[in-house]
Order: sequence, then C-alpha cells, then structure tokens
Amino acid sequence: MAERSCGFVAVLGASNVGKSTLVNRLVGTKVSIVTPKVQTTRSRVIGIALVGDAQIIFIDTPGIFVPKKRLERAMVSAAWSGARDADIVLVLIDAKHGLDKHSRLIVEHLCKDGRQALLAINKIDTVERNSLLRVAAEFDAEKLADGSDMFAAIFMISALTGDGVDDLQEALGGRMRAGPWHYPADQAADMPMRLLAAEITREKVFLQLQQELPYAIAVETEAWRERDDGSVRVDQVLYVRRDSQKSIVLGKDGRRVKAIGSAARHELQEMLGRSAHLFIHVKVRDDWQDNPERYRDIGLNFDV
Repeated sequence: MAERSCGFVAVLGASNVGKSTLVNRLVGTKVSIVTPKVQTTRSRVIGIALVGDAQIIFIDTPGIFVPKKRLERAMVSAAWSGARDADIVLVLIDAKHGLDKHSRLIVEHLCKDGRQALLAINKIDTVERNSLLRVAAEFDAEKLADGSDMFAAIFMISALTGDGVDDLQEALGGRMRAGPWHYPADQAADMPMRLLAAEITREKVFLQLQQELPYAIAVETEAWRERDDGSVRVDQVLYVRRDSQKSIVLGKDGRRVKAIGSAARHELQEMLGRSAHLFIHVKVRDDWQDNPERYRDIGLNFDV
C-alpha cells in the first residue's frame, strides 16, 4: 500500500481573480460561493481533494486589498492567517492584470515573511500568448531577501474551463508531506452545513441584486430541523442595515426574496441530495458590522 500524504494549501490572491472558482474545481464540488462581485468570500473556506494517496486541504481565503473598514480588515487578516497556517501558498493572479498594485501587495508581504510560494496565472484564455509570457516573466523575476526565487513554480490555468488545472493539482499532490489524512476520503469541505447554507443564500443575494445593494448584508441560519419524512427545514435571517435595503431585498410583493429563496433551496437540495424547505426572513440591523458575535459566526476576528 502506498504511503499516504497530506498538507494544507492556502489560495491567495487579489479580489475577483477566481480563487473560489479554482478551489471548487480542484475539490470537484462547490464549497465556496462564486459571484462577479469582488470581496464576496469573507472567511476562510476549506475544501478537500484527493490526488492518488495525497490529501490536499485547500484554504480559499478572502481577497487581498487595502482595507478601510472593520469588516474589510477582518477579511484581509483572515487571508494572511490562512497563508501563515498553510504548508504551501498558492498565489493566483489574473492574466489580464499581471503584477498590478493588488498582486504587488501580496509579493511584498511574501518577501517580508521570507515565504516561497507557487504561482498560478488564471484566465489564460483572455490574453494573447505574448502577453501571458510577459506576465510570467515579471513574476519569475521576483526574489526573496536571500536571493532565492519567490515562486518555486509557475502554472498557467483557466479555473473556469479547467485548462491546466489537472497539472496544477498533480504538482500540489506531489508536494504533500508523508502522513495520515486529516479527513475521511469522502469529505469535500470542512464547514458546518448551517454556515454553508447561509453562504449559498448570500451568493444568490449578490447574483440577484447585482449593483442594487451594497456589501452590508449578512445571512444567518437560525434553525436547522430534520423532518420525519427525511427532508430538512432551514430558517434563515438576512440582515440589512436600513429599511430601504429591506425593500430592495423583498422586491415588489416579496417576489425578489422568493426568487432568492427558490434559487438557494434548489442548490441546497442538490448538495444534500434530499428535499429542503427554506424560509428567509429579512430584518434590519444597522449595527451588525460592529457586532463581535456576527464576526465569530463567520470565522473572522473582530479585534483586528
């Protein structure tokens, strides 16, 4: 029997470079929400993949950006905490943006920590080959303080189409350290189902509302009740900060929140493989972003 290996890989990158899309593809199922909006991953999401006898535990971190508010500071802190805790740091960048100010923040932080990483250049299908080679050369030239290469290897991928992702996954599997697996072979994520259900609904809110509502929303699963017929009843509260935002979420005659709930329920049922009954209640709570309990619920540190 081949020797098992295991390790943690933190996926680090600027907002909206495709980290959640990549982690979902590497894991083979949805463990992190994906939206066109930036900064929608708030806490560290853990997904688990097997490559032969290697178990890779991926940490999908919030995007790296310059934070201004408490919630933003907590999100960026969670990202760097994930990187520090991991065996391998995988930096993901957008091929179109290259070494911009956001990825420069990551490079400078890695240099300060003396941390070597792997690099994946994402969205390769959106740029010409010459541009892609220039981007790769830019990052390949980056050095740590001791003169060693900052990036031990560079991969060119498309998280959306899957191009190059198998090669990346094989390489990561080969870098895992010998040791027992941390999770059962059939487990794909380390997130309580109540929290994952809340994240699914939060994703549907972003997708439905587009630019109509700011990021000041939160979804909390208040109750999860197993029913005698094998189905589950899920009660959630969607918090907004103002009455005007509540009206936007509800929509005319409650149609919008019903559409959000229907989309979330459908995905939850697919994930659970059984019937689900989802009830969403919209409440105004203008101080939720200053409530330490809300931060604990989503795995963030309030005091940063």
